[in-house]
Amino acid sequence: MSQLAPEPALRRLELQIVRRLEGFLHGEHLGLLPGPGTDLAEARFYIPGEDDVRRMDWAVSARTTIPHVRDVVADRELETWVLVDMSPSMHFGTASMEKRELAVAAVATMGLLTFRVGDRFGGYVLRQGKLRRWPSRSGRLALFALLRSLLREPLDDDRAGASPTMSLAEAIRSVSRGQRKRGLRVVVSDFLDLSEAPSDPDAPLPWEKAMREIAARHQVIAVEIIDPRELDIPNVGTVLLKDPETGQVRELHTGDKRVRQRYAAAARLQRERTARALRRAGVGHLILRTDRDWVADTARFALKHRRIAGRLHRPPAGVAR
Repeated sequence: MSQLAPEPALRRLELQIVRRLEGFLHGEHLGLLPGPGTDLAEARFYIPGEDDVRRMDWAVSARTTIPHVRDVVADRELETWVLVDMSPSMHFGTASMEKRELAVAAVATMGLLTFRVGDRFGGYVLRQGKLRRWPSRSGRLALFALLRSLLREPLDDDRAGASPTMSLAEAIRSVSRGQRKRGLRVVVSDFLDLSEAPSDPDAPLPWEKAMREIAARHQVIAVEIIDPRELDIPNVGTVLLKDPETGQVRELHTGDKRVRQRYAAAARLQRERTARALRRAGVGHLILRTDRDWVADTARFALKHRRIAGRLHRPPAGVAR
């Protein structure tokens, strides 16, 4: 478990929760403004571009001649629900690990970054077109039990030609409607839902509306899992490629430079469409690759997310709160 999410490397990181939470247990999450159910915390140096000037502590600033802000502690619990896509396309990897293993590492990381006393963590797994739920529980033992269950998830059977009974969009809607209490929602997937992708590159993706709906009430982070061979293919001659989602097999001649260029262009377009859709939905977008240091990528995301979370998680236009 320590290899999935090295806790010492993540101990100094924290995902800032800026959405209003609902709960009755006492937590340790920073609130936006002092108010009912909050206590003033210690003062610290003001960071331009990151801190709200409305939280300026003028008394300390005047005494020290250095701008200070006063943090506030909200007496609320954080309930985190994670949706993990374990569809056949996630059982693939050409680097240090498979995408499904990196997805479990992402879940472990999110659990460690958001863990505080009294907080609860639950999960959903989308596999073979069915959605399975783990109830939310508090404590590290509950988080580790969820991770062990994810690691023991069997590979999907070969269901050539079979269509899943539940898509990623339907799974996101199920999580949104089943868990109404405000909190953090994490969607871990490769977002390779190409069977329903519209031909128009500017058209919304099938899961975009569902993502906008869940982001209207919760703080949402989308973790996109990528393998380098999904972005470009090397010249290895004639190969047989099998679609893990549909079971279809196609012969591809990788020695043709035009074929490799078309493949790379199509992959780049798909990733750009995914990034635009997540940006329009107003959710955080973390990209993890099987051939890179995902702990460093997560650290950079956490630091950047702290600066832009307040602007990013405004309710999307046209969606009711």
